Amino acid sequence: MLRICKLGEEILRQKAKDVPEVTDEIRSLAEQMLETMINADGVGLAAPQVGLPLRMFVVMVDDNVRRVFINPQIISTSQEVCSYEEGCLSIPETYESIVRPKKVTVQALDESGKPFILEADGLLARVIQHESDHLEGILFIDKGDKDFAEKIKQKFKIRAERSAQKQAQKKAKLNRINAKIAAKEAKKAEVTNRC
Repeated sequence: MLRICKLGEEILRQKAKDVPEVTDEIRSLAEQMLETMINADGVGLAAPQVGLPLRMFVVMVDDNVRRVFINPQIISTSQEVCSYEEGCLSIPETYESIVRPKKVTVQALDESGKPFILEADGLLARVIQHESDHLEGILFIDKGDKDFAEKIKQKFKIRAERSAQKQAQKKAKLNRINAKIAAKEAKKAEVTNRC
């Protein structure tokens, strides 16, 4: 499984770059992304969410069709919009109603490198828009209530700081243990040398 980046990590705010060529490595990445997404109970996952600034994402919604979008471009959206409560694997346990176009038309390459155009509506259209936003460094909280977004960013900043503190404490503890072991080994060597 791939590690999913969380809110606060720089990669999520970077604009992704085109995939220059659909290779076996890209196909393997798409498969790993699908498995990671399914394992995390998601319906979409973009490459920046797994730490790669590439213009690609994977989707599997209620029709259970695994879809891979490489270098996608939304070429049209409906004027009709709808609101739906969205979440994101990069912002766990956070949900907000977001207004988006009800239908989209997207063009992309599939995992074989073959171009396709897809007209989508409902949940599939929403997920395509959500994942396309990831490729531009945009998160769903950016499209909702500004106060809510700030509150969530602050919450994740505090969480990241706590995690960094814990990691520093673990590292310091490990360093103390290693220093004790080294001191014992040095003492043992000194005794052996005397004999």
